[in-house]
Amino acid sequence: MRVNGAPRRASHRLQGGDRVEIELPPPRVVALEPEDLPLRVIHEDAAILVVDKPAGMVVHPGAGVPSGTLVHALLHRDPAIAGVGGAGRPGIVHRLDRDTSGLLVVARTPRAYRALIEAMRERRVRRVYQALVWGDPPADSGEIEGAIGRSPRDRKRMAVVRRGGKPARTLWAVRERFGPATRLEVRLDTGRTHQIRVHLASAGMPVVGDPVYGGRGKKQLSAGAAERSLAREVLDGLSRQALHASELRFPHPVDEVPLRFTSPLPEDIGRALGLLRAHRREQRG
Repeated sequence: MRVNGAPRRASHRLQGGDRVEIELPPPRVVALEPEDLPLRVIHEDAAILVVDKPAGMVVHPGAGVPSGTLVHALLHRDPAIAGVGGAGRPGIVHRLDRDTSGLLVVARTPRAYRALIEAMRERRVRRVYQALVWGDPPADSGEIEGAIGRSPRDRKRMAVVRRGGKPARTLWAVRERFGPATRLEVRLDTGRTHQIRVHLASAGMPVVGDPVYGGRGKKQLSAGAAERSLAREVLDGLSRQALHASELRFPHPVDEVPLRFTSPLPEDIGRALGLLRAHRREQRG
């Protein structure tokens, strides 16, 4: 380390206005090895793949996850993807959290990658999610706007912040009401890290089962013994947040023909909805 041009020890006390120079080691590049992992492809052509990702699978390697990702599975299926897009995340145009299931489009060629990135930037890619949330919203639809950045209290979490975040907008609409919980259809207008989970939690509607943003909180259903029992039963059947990317629309990156893909709700979210529907029937008598 150098301070004001002179070498200093790490214990050196800095003063206001000091100029600090540090030399960073070169980034460690880890070669990606193809892995024969299950991969549900619902569309394939020369330019793209559309994949239905299961909950629990990480999209690309990162801290603490060197293997077993969607990228490793893609490289096994199509080695040519290795030269498409960014290093460490070949072919990846957009991401889903590890424990969010559903649809992703993957570029197979550099041309397709550039076109899809541009379509994302121009907001011509429509991403629709199904979310099961705690609470009963007073309105049937709404939108949430708030910049998202690192939480000042916990750098591992994202949060709606006043300064330093990126603008974000989420649109939501009620699809089913159960009283203690609600099924929402959610559409992303922007695509920030953890955006849906952060925005819904900030609006008092945390995603059921979300261990980070309040969806597994003990107070979500505290009105009575029956509701608490229902909450436990719903959460026992979910090992992740109840969030699923159910619809994906975008222009094909070569001929711009409009494409639309859908994915049904996975079994675990379906079971949770079944419990809530049964509870609703009982309440109505």
